Amino acid sequence: MWHPNETFDNRFILLGLAEIPHQQALCVLILLNIYLLTLAGNILLITVVRINLNLQTPMYFFLTNLSVIDIGFSSTIVPKLLIITLAQDKSISFLGCACQMFFHIGLGSTECMILAVMAYDRYAAICKPLHYNSIMNKNFCICMASGSWIISFINSGFHVSLTFKLPFCKNRNINHFLCELPPILRLSCKDPWLNEIIVYAMASTYTICSFFLILISYVHIISTIVRIHSTKGRRKAFSTCTSHFSVVSVYYGTIMFMYLRPHSANSPNIDKAVSIIYTAVTPVLNPIIYSIRNKEVKLAIRKKVLVPIYKGSN
Repeated sequence: MWHPNETFDNRFILLGLAEIPHQQALCVLILLNIYLLTLAGNILLITVVRINLNLQTPMYFFLTNLSVIDIGFSSTIVPKLLIITLAQDKSISFLGCACQMFFHIGLGSTECMILAVMAYDRYAAICKPLHYNSIMNKNFCICMASGSWIISFINSGFHVSLTFKLPFCKNRNINHFLCELPPILRLSCKDPWLNEIIVYAMASTYTICSFFLILISYVHIISTIVRIHSTKGRRKAFSTCTSHFSVVSVYYGTIMFMYLRPHSANSPNIDKAVSIIYTAVTPVLNPIIYSIRNKEVKLAIRKKVLVPIYKGSN
């Protein structure tokens, strides 16, 4: 059993979501349901894309990457959160904390880049339809996806290495439910000003540059949509763009709020709420917004999943 004043020489203590046990249990129950929906939605999408030849396109290639990211993103957090809540073991080793931070930053950074590439893909499809196949060719798609993963995890390894070289004070209680960079830096015995500058610089580069690319892509997309003569087609296109951009804005907005605001403005409870939005809520929304509402995906699910299940039951 964990006690509040207990410290470990080589471990951190994750305080979790709430100080009151029954509140924390309720939060975990909600997050567990969200996590299961995230797994179900994203695994379904990956399976349908893999078994349907009609969905072997650049858009669904990047959506599959996004689904893998979302599964990993949620899986780095929820299982450990269940352990610290149900088993009452709030400790996490330095290595465990470093690994969680490594995958958290790496997957989050990769998602930023993949979302930007997906926006460019939609721009090419809508604004440059005659040149789409030459622009979004197989080599380009593979390079963009692999480059996003490699660069992001190199960036993550750099941050983790710098962070765990810092000296930490005797009080190693992390007022959070995961080993996220800002609350870890606050445990350092010396002023982590250099780390904070590097975090700010890298986070700015990732979020602002990729969001700016998304914004430019959607401006061009909307300018093309307004020239559509069909009112129904224009309304449908606007609805799709609005839902996509809304999810992207929530994701980028929460990350910018978490990593780009002044150190003095940090609040543990606000940090936890913001972290839940971009680590738990957006991963469950992405497959719904980007694909399951899509006619092609719904048709593929019906033909490849529901019909075989129905025939098998009879």
